[in-house]
Amino acid sequence: MGRLKITRRSRIHPFLMVCNHKHILPTRYSIALGAEFKGKISLSDPTKRKASKAIVRQVFQRRYYAGKNKWFFQKLKF
Repeated sequence: MGRLKITRRSRIHPFLMVCNHKHILPTRYSIALGAEFKGKISLSDPTKRKASKAIVRQVFQRRYYAGKNKWFFQKLKF
């Protein structure tokens, strides 16, 4: 694969969703992201939502290229 194709395939496409914390099942996996997103994420206003999505993408892109939390970026096996 060429360099351009590798960069396109390794791009991260985040989505933001509001969910009820009582409906989330605990798992053995966790990621500490509190300090990186504190006060920067807003889902109420569409313009802020777009900026929030960009922030999430940048943080996850940095983690992906640094090689942190490799299990988080792998396909699920089921």
